[in-house]
Amino acid sequence: MASIRRTLSPAFHGRSTQNGSTGFSSSPSNKLLHKHFPSSASSTLLNLVYRRGWRRSFCRCLFFFLIGLLFGITPFGQMDTDIRPKDFASPDLRPPHVHLQSDDPIVSYVALGVNTQLEQHNEVTDSIEPLKQLIVVTPTYNRGFQVYFLNRLGQVLRLVKPPLVWIVVEEKTVSLETAHILRKTGVMYRHVVSTRNSSDVKDRGVHQRNAALEHIERHKLDGIVFFADDDNVYTLELFESLRTISRFGTWPVAMLEQSKNKAIVEGPVCNASQVIGWHTNEKSKRLRRFHVDMSGFAFNSTILWDPKRWGRPFSNPIRQLDTVKEGFQETTFIEQVVEDESQMEGIPPGCSKVMNWHLHLDTGNVVYPRGWLLEKNLEVTLPIK
Repeated sequence: MASIRRTLSPAFHGRSTQNGSTGFSSSPSNKLLHKHFPSSASSTLLNLVYRRGWRRSFCRCLFFFLIGLLFGITPFGQMDTDIRPKDFASPDLRPPHVHLQSDDPIVSYVALGVNTQLEQHNEVTDSIEPLKQLIVVTPTYNRGFQVYFLNRLGQVLRLVKPPLVWIVVEEKTVSLETAHILRKTGVMYRHVVSTRNSSDVKDRGVHQRNAALEHIERHKLDGIVFFADDDNVYTLELFESLRTISRFGTWPVAMLEQSKNKAIVEGPVCNASQVIGWHTNEKSKRLRRFHVDMSGFAFNSTILWDPKRWGRPFSNPIRQLDTVKEGFQETTFIEQVVEDESQMEGIPPGCSKVMNWHLHLDTGNVVYPRGWLLEKNLEVTLPIK
Protein backbone atom coordinates (compact mmCIF):
# COMPACT_ATOMS: atom_id res chain seq x y z
CA MET A 1 0.00 0.00 0.00
CA ALA A 2 1.48 3.23 -1.06
CA SER A 3 1.87 6.01 1.49
CA ILE A 4 1.80 9.68 0.77
CA ARG A 5 4.33 11.72 2.61
CA ARG A 6 4.36 15.49 2.75
CA THR A 7 7.70 17.08 3.12
CA LEU A 8 8.16 20.08 5.33
CA SER A 9 8.62 23.45 3.83
CA PRO A 10 12.16 24.72 3.39
CA ALA A 11 11.53 27.34 5.95
CA PHE A 12 11.17 24.71 8.62
CA HIS A 13 14.06 22.56 7.41
CA GLY A 14 16.49 25.36 7.24
CA ARG A 15 15.58 26.91 10.65
CA SER A 16 18.21 26.12 13.25
CA THR A 17 19.24 27.30 16.61
CA GLN A 18 22.54 28.65 17.63
CA ASN A 19 23.94 25.18 18.50
CA GLY A 20 23.20 23.88 14.99
CA SER A 21 20.10 21.75 15.79
CA THR A 22 16.69 22.32 14.28
CA GLY A 23 14.14 24.47 16.06
CA PHE A 24 11.66 21.61 16.62
CA SER A 25 14.03 19.11 18.13
CA SER A 26 15.12 21.34 20.93
CA SER A 27 11.70 21.96 22.56
CA PRO A 28 10.20 19.42 25.06
CA SER A 29 6.95 19.28 23.14
CA ASN A 30 8.71 18.22 19.97
CA LYS A 31 10.57 15.49 21.83
CA LEU A 32 7.27 14.12 23.12
CA LEU A 33 5.85 14.07 19.60
CA HIS A 34 8.94 12.28 18.21
CA LYS A 35 8.59 9.64 20.89
CA HIS A 36 5.03 8.61 20.01
CA PHE A 37 4.79 9.62 16.31
CA PRO A 38 7.16 9.47 13.44
CA SER A 39 8.89 12.58 12.28
CA SER A 40 6.64 13.26 9.31
CA ALA A 41 3.36 12.71 11.22
CA SER A 42 4.38 14.97 14.09
CA SER A 43 5.28 17.74 11.70
CA THR A 44 1.88 17.57 9.99
CA LEU A 45 -0.05 17.62 13.28
CA LEU A 46 1.94 20.57 14.62
CA ASN A 47 1.27 22.49 11.44
CA LEU A 48 -2.50 21.99 11.84
CA VAL A 49 -2.38 23.19 15.44
CA TYR A 50 -0.64 26.38 14.43
CA ARG A 51 -3.11 26.98 11.65
CA ARG A 52 -6.33 26.30 13.62
CA GLY A 53 -5.43 27.40 17.17
CA TRP A 54 -7.04 30.90 16.90
CA ARG A 55 -10.45 29.39 16.17
CA ARG A 56 -10.36 27.33 19.33
CA SER A 57 -9.49 30.40 21.44
CA PHE A 58 -12.30 32.36 19.85
CA CYS A 59 -14.80 29.57 20.55
CA ARG A 60 -13.73 29.42 24.20
CA CYS A 61 -14.12 33.20 24.64
CA LEU A 62 -17.55 33.12 23.03
CA PHE A 63 -18.63 30.21 25.21
CA PHE A 64 -17.63 31.92 28.47
CA PHE A 65 -19.22 35.19 27.31
CA LEU A 66 -22.57 33.47 26.75
CA ILE A 67 -22.32 31.75 30.14
CA GLY A 68 -21.73 35.11 31.86
CA LEU A 69 -24.58 36.75 29.95
CA LEU A 70 -26.93 33.98 30.94
CA PHE A 71 -26.03 34.36 34.61
CA GLY A 72 -26.44 38.13 34.38
CA ILE A 73 -30.02 38.11 33.12
CA THR A 74 -31.24 35.27 35.33
CA PRO A 75 -33.33 36.65 38.34
CA PHE A 76 -31.97 34.91 41.42
CA GLY A 77 -33.95 37.13 43.87
CA GLN A 78 -37.03 39.39 44.14
CA MET A 79 -36.55 43.03 43.08
CA ASP A 80 -38.75 45.93 44.22
CA THR A 81 -39.84 47.65 41.01
CA ASP A 82 -42.48 49.83 42.67
CA ILE A 83 -40.99 53.33 42.38
CA ARG A 84 -42.67 55.92 44.55
CA PRO A 85 -42.31 59.74 44.42
CA LYS A 86 -40.93 59.71 47.94
CA ASP A 87 -37.92 57.74 46.67
CA PHE A 88 -36.84 60.83 44.72
CA ALA A 89 -37.78 63.41 47.37
CA SER A 90 -35.09 65.82 48.40
CA PRO A 91 -33.68 65.32 51.86
CA ASP A 92 -35.19 67.30 54.69
CA LEU A 93 -32.68 70.06 55.42
CA ARG A 94 -34.71 71.77 58.13
CA PRO A 95 -33.08 72.13 61.53
CA PRO A 96 -34.20 69.71 64.18
CA HIS A 97 -37.23 70.67 66.17
CA VAL A 98 -36.46 72.23 69.50
CA HIS A 99 -38.94 71.56 72.28
CA LEU A 100 -39.54 74.76 74.20
CA GLN A 101 -41.29 75.00 77.48
CA SER A 102 -44.58 76.90 77.05
CA ASP A 103 -44.37 78.17 80.60
CA ASP A 104 -41.26 80.18 79.73
CA PRO A 105 -42.33 83.89 79.87
CA ILE A 106 -40.00 84.88 77.02
CA VAL A 107 -41.30 82.14 74.75
CA SER A 108 -44.90 82.98 75.60
CA TYR A 109 -44.34 86.67 74.87
CA VAL A 110 -42.74 85.98 71.47
CA ALA A 111 -45.48 83.52 70.50
CA LEU A 112 -48.17 85.99 71.52
CA GLY A 113 -46.55 88.77 69.47
CA VAL A 114 -46.27 86.59 66.37
CA ASN A 115 -49.86 85.40 66.61
CA THR A 116 -51.10 88.95 67.11
CA GLN A 117 -49.25 90.20 64.04
CA LEU A 118 -50.56 87.31 61.92
CA GLU A 119 -54.13 88.01 63.03
CA GLN A 120 -53.79 91.71 62.25
CA HIS A 121 -52.31 90.91 58.82
CA ASN A 122 -55.18 88.54 58.03
CA GLU A 123 -57.75 91.11 59.13
CA VAL A 124 -56.17 93.81 56.93
CA THR A 125 -56.00 91.42 53.95
CA ASP A 126 -59.64 90.43 54.33
CA SER A 127 -60.76 94.04 54.70
CA ILE A 128 -59.05 95.25 51.49
CA GLU A 129 -61.61 95.70 48.73
CA PRO A 130 -60.97 96.84 45.16
CA LEU A 131 -61.62 100.53 44.61
CA LYS A 132 -64.76 101.51 42.75
CA GLN A 133 -64.28 102.87 39.27
CA LEU A 134 -65.01 106.56 38.76
CA ILE A 135 -66.76 107.54 35.52
CA VAL A 136 -66.23 111.27 35.03
CA VAL A 137 -68.41 112.85 32.31
CA THR A 138 -67.28 116.20 30.88
CA PRO A 139 -69.09 118.00 28.04
CA THR A 140 -66.86 120.48 26.20
CA TYR A 141 -66.67 122.63 23.09
CA ASN A 142 -64.06 124.71 21.30
CA ARG A 143 -63.59 128.14 22.86
CA GLY A 144 -60.84 130.39 24.12
CA PHE A 145 -60.45 128.82 27.60
CA GLN A 146 -61.00 125.19 26.58
CA VAL A 147 -57.29 124.33 26.72
CA TYR A 148 -56.98 125.87 30.15
CA PHE A 149 -60.12 124.17 31.50
CA LEU A 150 -59.34 120.68 30.18
CA ASN A 151 -55.69 120.81 31.25
CA ARG A 152 -56.64 121.92 34.74
CA LEU A 153 -59.25 119.17 35.14
CA GLY A 154 -56.97 116.58 33.54
CA GLN A 155 -54.16 117.32 35.99
CA VAL A 156 -56.54 116.78 38.92
CA LEU A 157 -57.84 113.50 37.49
CA ARG A 158 -54.28 112.36 36.95
CA LEU A 159 -53.73 112.46 40.72
CA VAL A 160 -56.82 110.35 41.47
CA LYS A 161 -56.17 106.70 42.25
CA PRO A 162 -57.26 104.34 39.48
CA PRO A 163 -59.54 102.92 38.24
CA LEU A 164 -60.94 106.02 36.56
CA VAL A 165 -62.27 106.67 33.06
CA TRP A 166 -62.83 110.17 31.71
CA ILE A 167 -65.65 110.44 29.14
CA VAL A 168 -65.22 113.70 27.22
CA VAL A 169 -68.14 114.55 24.93
CA GLU A 170 -68.06 116.95 22.00
CA GLU A 171 -70.75 118.05 19.61
CA LYS A 172 -71.05 116.99 15.95
CA THR A 173 -67.44 115.86 15.47
CA VAL A 174 -64.20 115.14 17.28
CA SER A 175 -61.84 118.11 17.18
CA LEU A 176 -58.10 117.63 16.82
CA GLU A 177 -57.42 120.21 19.53
CA THR A 178 -59.45 118.30 22.13
CA ALA A 179 -57.94 114.96 21.14
CA HIS A 180 -54.44 116.41 21.46
CA ILE A 181 -55.19 117.73 24.94
CA LEU A 182 -56.63 114.41 26.13
CA ARG A 183 -53.63 112.43 24.91
CA LYS A 184 -51.24 114.60 26.92
CA THR A 185 -53.11 114.33 30.24
CA GLY A 186 -52.10 110.71 30.88
CA VAL A 187 -55.65 109.84 32.00
CA MET A 188 -57.61 106.92 30.55
CA TYR A 189 -60.35 108.57 28.52
CA ARG A 190 -63.07 107.95 25.94
CA HIS A 191 -63.76 110.60 23.33
CA VAL A 192 -67.48 110.57 22.51
CA VAL A 193 -69.46 112.65 20.01
CA SER A 194 -73.05 113.86 20.39
CA THR A 195 -74.90 113.68 17.09
CA ARG A 196 -77.71 115.98 18.22
CA ASN A 197 -77.44 119.51 16.81
CA SER A 198 -78.47 122.32 19.10
CA SER A 199 -77.92 126.04 18.94
CA ASP A 200 -78.79 126.70 22.60
CA VAL A 201 -75.95 126.34 25.10
CA LYS A 202 -78.32 124.75 27.63
CA ASP A 203 -79.52 122.10 25.19
CA ARG A 204 -75.97 121.44 24.01
CA GLY A 205 -74.83 120.35 27.48
CA VAL A 206 -77.97 118.23 27.97
CA HIS A 207 -77.43 116.34 24.71
CA GLN A 208 -73.76 115.79 25.42
CA ARG A 209 -74.46 114.31 28.85
CA ASN A 210 -77.16 112.10 27.36
CA ALA A 211 -74.65 110.82 24.81
CA ALA A 212 -72.35 109.84 27.69
CA LEU A 213 -75.23 108.15 29.56
CA GLU A 214 -76.09 106.18 26.43
CA HIS A 215 -72.44 105.12 26.11
CA ILE A 216 -72.34 103.95 29.73
CA GLU A 217 -75.60 102.06 29.35
CA ARG A 218 -74.60 100.39 26.06
CA HIS A 219 -71.22 99.20 27.34
CA LYS A 220 -72.52 98.52 30.89
CA LEU A 221 -69.71 100.41 32.59
CA ASP A 222 -69.68 99.72 36.32
CA GLY A 223 -68.74 102.59 38.63
CA ILE A 224 -69.78 105.94 40.06
CA VAL A 225 -70.96 108.49 37.46
CA PHE A 226 -70.06 112.14 38.09
CA PHE A 227 -70.90 115.10 35.83
CA ALA A 228 -67.79 117.29 35.98
CA ASP A 229 -68.07 120.39 33.81
CA ASP A 230 -64.71 121.60 32.53
CA ASP A 231 -65.10 125.17 33.87
CA ASN A 232 -65.54 124.08 37.51
CA VAL A 233 -62.84 123.72 40.17
CA TYR A 234 -62.53 120.43 42.07
CA THR A 235 -60.48 119.18 44.99
CA LEU A 236 -58.77 115.81 45.04
CA GLU A 237 -60.68 114.95 48.20
CA LEU A 238 -63.97 115.09 46.30
CA PHE A 239 -62.99 112.31 43.90
CA GLU A 240 -61.74 110.14 46.75
CA SER A 241 -65.07 110.65 48.57
CA LEU A 242 -67.08 109.53 45.54
CA ARG A 243 -65.99 105.93 46.09
CA THR A 244 -67.95 105.80 49.37
CA ILE A 245 -71.24 106.20 47.49
CA SER A 246 -73.50 103.17 47.34
CA ARG A 247 -76.46 104.44 45.29
CA PHE A 248 -76.67 108.23 45.17
CA GLY A 249 -74.49 110.82 46.87
CA THR A 250 -74.71 114.60 47.10
CA TRP A 251 -72.71 117.46 48.63
CA PRO A 252 -72.77 121.29 48.80
CA VAL A 253 -71.33 123.36 45.94
CA ALA A 254 -70.09 126.95 46.14
CA MET A 255 -71.16 129.05 43.16
CA LEU A 256 -70.39 132.50 41.87
CA GLU A 257 -73.44 134.39 40.72
CA GLN A 258 -73.75 135.50 37.13
CA SER A 259 -73.08 139.05 38.26
CA LYS A 260 -69.84 137.78 39.88
CA ASN A 261 -70.37 139.99 42.90
CA LYS A 262 -71.73 137.34 45.27
CA ALA A 263 -70.92 133.76 46.23
CA ILE A 264 -73.65 131.34 47.25
CA VAL A 265 -73.75 127.77 48.55
CA GLU A 266 -76.24 125.26 47.27
CA GLY A 267 -76.68 121.67 48.36
CA PRO A 268 -77.95 119.32 51.05
CA VAL A 269 -78.24 119.82 54.80
CA CYS A 270 -77.15 116.60 56.49
CA ASN A 271 -77.24 114.87 59.83
CA ALA A 272 -74.13 112.73 59.50
CA SER A 273 -74.72 111.10 56.08
CA GLN A 274 -78.51 111.46 56.13
CA VAL A 275 -79.99 114.25 54.01
CA ILE A 276 -82.58 116.16 56.08
CA GLY A 277 -83.05 119.30 53.96
CA TRP A 278 -81.67 121.65 51.29
CA HIS A 279 -79.91 124.98 51.25
CA THR A 280 -80.13 127.55 48.48
CA ASN A 281 -79.72 131.31 48.11
CA GLU A 282 -81.66 131.70 44.89
CA LYS A 283 -85.36 132.43 45.30
CA SER A 284 -86.09 131.59 41.66
CA LYS A 285 -85.11 127.94 42.23
CA ARG A 286 -87.10 127.25 45.37
CA LEU A 287 -89.78 125.49 43.33
CA ARG A 288 -87.37 122.67 42.55
CA ARG A 289 -87.74 119.31 44.31
CA PHE A 290 -84.00 118.87 44.89
CA HIS A 291 -81.73 121.90 45.26
CA VAL A 292 -78.42 120.72 43.89
CA ASP A 293 -75.99 121.81 41.19
CA MET A 294 -75.13 119.61 38.20
CA SER A 295 -71.68 118.94 39.68
CA GLY A 296 -73.09 118.41 43.18
CA PHE A 297 -74.17 114.76 42.94
CA ALA A 298 -73.03 111.34 41.72
CA PHE A 299 -74.74 107.96 41.36
CA ASN A 300 -74.08 104.28 40.72
CA SER A 301 -73.92 103.48 37.01
CA THR A 302 -75.80 100.19 37.41
CA ILE A 303 -78.96 102.23 37.91
CA LEU A 304 -78.81 102.96 34.17
CA TRP A 305 -78.53 99.38 32.88
CA ASP A 306 -79.67 97.17 35.80
CA PRO A 307 -82.97 98.61 37.15
CA LYS A 308 -84.02 95.34 38.83
CA ARG A 309 -81.05 95.55 41.19
CA TRP A 310 -82.38 98.79 42.63
CA GLY A 311 -86.07 97.90 42.47
CA ARG A 312 -87.02 100.52 39.92
CA PRO A 313 -90.69 100.06 38.90
CA PHE A 314 -89.98 101.19 35.33
CA SER A 315 -87.16 100.48 32.90
CA ASN A 316 -87.25 103.61 30.75
CA PRO A 317 -83.84 105.08 29.90
CA ILE A 318 -82.67 107.69 32.40
CA ARG A 319 -81.84 110.87 30.51
CA GLN A 320 -81.70 114.60 31.05
CA LEU A 321 -84.60 116.59 29.65
CA ASP A 322 -84.19 119.47 27.23
CA THR A 323 -87.84 120.47 27.52
CA VAL A 324 -87.61 121.98 31.02
CA LYS A 325 -86.47 125.44 32.02
CA GLU A 326 -82.85 126.21 32.70
CA GLY A 327 -81.93 125.28 36.25
CA PHE A 328 -84.43 122.42 36.43
CA GLN A 329 -82.39 119.82 34.53
CA GLU A 330 -80.76 118.64 37.76
CA THR A 331 -83.93 118.03 39.75
CA THR A 332 -85.82 116.35 36.90
CA PHE A 333 -82.87 114.02 36.35
CA ILE A 334 -82.50 113.14 40.05
CA GLU A 335 -86.22 112.33 40.26
CA GLN A 336 -85.58 109.50 37.78
CA VAL A 337 -82.73 108.05 39.88
CA VAL A 338 -84.13 108.18 43.46
CA GLU A 339 -87.55 108.49 45.00
CA ASP A 340 -86.70 110.76 47.94
CA GLU A 341 -83.94 111.85 50.33
CA SER A 342 -83.97 108.50 52.17
CA GLN A 343 -82.13 106.96 49.20
CA MET A 344 -79.42 109.65 49.26
CA GLU A 345 -76.07 109.82 51.05
CA GLY A 346 -74.53 113.11 52.16
CA ILE A 347 -70.75 113.44 51.72
CA PRO A 348 -68.66 114.24 53.58
CA PRO A 349 -70.46 113.31 56.81
CA GLY A 350 -72.38 116.37 57.95
CA CYS A 351 -72.12 117.99 54.47
CA SER A 352 -70.11 120.76 56.12
CA LYS A 353 -67.28 121.03 53.61
CA VAL A 354 -67.17 122.60 50.16
CA MET A 355 -65.12 120.49 47.76
CA ASN A 356 -65.90 122.08 44.37
CA TRP A 357 -66.76 125.51 43.00
CA HIS A 358 -68.86 126.63 40.03
CA LEU A 359 -67.40 129.93 38.81
CA HIS A 360 -69.44 130.64 35.61
CA LEU A 361 -66.40 131.83 33.66
CA ASP A 362 -67.90 132.69 30.27
CA THR A 363 -65.39 133.65 27.61
CA GLY A 364 -67.99 134.66 25.03
CA ASN A 365 -66.61 135.17 21.54
CA VAL A 366 -62.98 135.56 22.51
CA VAL A 367 -60.75 135.26 19.45
CA TYR A 368 -57.93 132.75 19.86
CA PRO A 369 -55.56 130.98 17.44
CA ARG A 370 -56.79 127.60 16.23
CA GLY A 371 -55.16 124.89 18.33
CA TRP A 372 -53.29 127.66 20.15
CA LEU A 373 -50.63 127.46 17.45
CA LEU A 374 -49.13 130.63 16.00
CA GLU A 375 -48.85 130.40 12.22
CA LYS A 376 -46.42 133.32 12.08
CA ASN A 377 -44.23 135.23 14.47
CA LEU A 378 -45.76 137.98 16.57
CA GLU A 379 -45.15 141.52 15.44
CA VAL A 380 -42.56 143.46 17.34
CA THR A 381 -44.14 146.19 19.46
CA LEU A 382 -41.24 146.99 21.82
CA PRO A 383 -37.92 146.66 20.01
CA ILE A 384 -34.80 145.90 22.01
CA LYS A 385 -32.80 149.03 22.69
